[in-house]
Amino acid sequence: MATLEDPIDIGGLTVPNRLYRAPLLECAGTGPDAVDTLIDDLEPAAESGVGLICQGATIVRGDGGCAAPGMTRVHDPAFVSQLSRLTDRIHDHGSRIVLQLEHGGLRSMETWHAEFRRANSELEQLAVSTPPWQLRVLDRLGFLAFEPHVLSTDEVYELAADFGRAAARAVEAGYDGIHLAGANMGIVQQFLSPFYNRREDEFGGSPESRLEFLALVHDEIRERAGDVPLLTKVPAETPAPPVVRRKLSLGDGVELARRLERIGYDAVVPVQTSVVWDMSIIRGEYPARAWENERLQEEYDAAFGGATRKRLVALANRVQSLQYDFEPAWNEDFCRRVRERVSIPVLAEGGIRDRTEMDRLLGSSGDPRADSGTGDEQPACDMVGMARPFYAEPRLGARLLGDGAEGREHDRMRVLCESCNNCTVPQVTGAPGICRTPEVLRERGELEREDAYDRPES
Repeated sequence: MATLEDPIDIGGLTVPNRLYRAPLLECAGTGPDAVDTLIDDLEPAAESGVGLICQGATIVRGDGGCAAPGMTRVHDPAFVSQLSRLTDRIHDHGSRIVLQLEHGGLRSMETWHAEFRRANSELEQLAVSTPPWQLRVLDRLGFLAFEPHVLSTDEVYELAADFGRAAARAVEAGYDGIHLAGANMGIVQQFLSPFYNRREDEFGGSPESRLEFLALVHDEIRERAGDVPLLTKVPAETPAPPVVRRKLSLGDGVELARRLERIGYDAVVPVQTSVVWDMSIIRGEYPARAWENERLQEEYDAAFGGATRKRLVALANRVQSLQYDFEPAWNEDFCRRVRERVSIPVLAEGGIRDRTEMDRLLGSSGDPRADSGTGDEQPACDMVGMARPFYAEPRLGARLLGDGAEGREHDRMRVLCESCNNCTVPQVTGAPGICRTPEVLRERGELEREDAYDRPES
């Protein structure tokens, strides 16, 4: 049984330990300060000893496809080459870094962000198929605005090639691998999902055909970027609303992971996610502090199309916070089922919040001072990751890994993040991803004064 400190091999890449920073919105954009912003955001995790850094979703094309403001694009070779400054900094600390590639498809800003839509009226959403009736109802009610361009077969091939080109640029810039955004309603999930995919060509019509886009992306990346480690999220659409009948079950997700291994993917990240953007992705408390922030009200109005729609979105957010209450390690069962069927590494994220829980998921004893795992329970995963906790504690790894955890009280081995989600809602305005909860920030300050974030000397 593995411990958090044990190295792991992913597609020939040795990662020094089994803790990873899961993809987040860095809100760095693609401007002149983008690389420095990414360094400021990602390097602290590497400094603290985190084995693998997953840079958040980056867009493979030069226009459209952004699911949120401030997302970075990797279509321009000149810009991507500058990212070598980032990858060098991560490698200086002994960590590895992978780039997550994405295109939002129907979830793009041109669907939901009112001000962006007005300023970019020429943009169409790329669609796998005509939007399902449930989304067309939201369009008629004014919550969303669809002007979709359904991809032809040739255009699907060209989109896959863009993923391959982006991967090649990333590898040239020093990234250690590629992580596909295969969930959270991006275009990859839209191809995989029977809710979205009603195609009648080779990319739809059966579970095998719906997987064909990911097979094509795999081949494009292999041809253009070589035999680099290739990871992807794998969705199960179990939290989808009751009105959604066509969706991916847990069993479907397990079968997807099994087939992805056969195709040649090197690791999978099983996640339970809805077919629409809701709190099933993040779970936790209603972010009242964020919604009530006076400085953001005008920007919320601009994003959602006015004060009335803003209030309706906030109300939906409150209802979802009750529906999707925080659940520790909420993807554990899905990960465990996948791990029983594949031999490639399975990465777990979603609601993982303390060292003891990490040890249990990895199948070890739960004692951070143990040299090796001794528990009888089979592991649920091979690596454990967190996202929002790194907003609260950018150097979190030092508190959880090795000598940094040894001798600490149990409560000091738990992350400070309260899953209050006050970090997430402001990002619809392009605000940076930072912790905005005073109690958490005060406690982080106390830990900083205790040198809790200083990485032990090796």
